[in-house]
Amino acid sequence: MTRLSLSFLMGLSLMLGACGSSDPVARPPLAGAKIGGPFRLTAGDGRSVTDRDFAGRYRVVYFGYTFCPDVCPTDMQAIGAGLRLLERRAPAKAAKVAALFITVDPARDTPAVVRQFAATFSPRIIGLTGTPKQIAAVKTAYGVWSQKGEASPGGGYLVNHTRQVYLMDPDGKPLALIPADQGPEAVAASLEQWVR
Repeated sequence: MTRLSLSFLMGLSLMLGACGSSDPVARPPLAGAKIGGPFRLTAGDGRSVTDRDFAGRYRVVYFGYTFCPDVCPTDMQAIGAGLRLLERRAPAKAAKVAALFITVDPARDTPAVVRQFAATFSPRIIGLTGTPKQIAAVKTAYGVWSQKGEASPGGGYLVNHTRQVYLMDPDGKPLALIPADQGPEAVAASLEQWVR
């Protein structure tokens, strides 16, 4: 075999070997997206909370409202159960995650109300509310839309809103959408994939 042939075969072997390996660090689907940013809101205990309070931690961020009759409780149940699965399977990863529920209905969702709602699904989920101006700003930063629906005869109302669960990295940059609509197993699997 000539020196050229041997070099060619060795090079081809190296290339084919590289094709067969999988890159364990895939590029996050939301990398580089303009989602998120600074915020100042109010936690369930009444204290002021900013995005900097979560620096260094991954953040699961969900927008909804406590009077939601169906979608929000279903998503929150999946998030809470997914966090519990992650705690059992990968406790070190779970310890790096903060979960935030941010209301889109600040008129009814007081600090006490968001605290109770979030705690229903997991003691790890932090309920956040704020003034209408604060909520509008954080919704804009996260690309969230909501609109108050028509009032019912009893004075209640629904709030139409977008439905997504963001995973943000420890620097507050977007990584991926968490598929809460697919249940707790999908939430846990997604967190296991992206939390390092």
